[in-house]
Amino acid sequence: MLAIRLDKELEERLSAAAKRSGRTKTALARKAIEEYIDELEDIALLEAALNEAGAGKTISHERMRRELGLDA
Repeated sequence: MLAIRLDKELEERLSAAAKRSGRTKTALARKAIEEYIDELEDIALLEAALNEAGAGKTISHERMRRELGLDA
């Protein structure tokens, strides 16, 4: 169980979105939280993979552009 307080503007936006979509505010909030957590987990996995693969190495902006073929 989770109870959250929303400011008036966000509460109004959530209510309007729920009404437009035909879903409950709870369903919309649940989905938004789930998607946000999924994104955070994806970012953490990508950061871990980058750190593992590159061992923290960095390259210059110019070199990155050359390697990606962005310099014409």
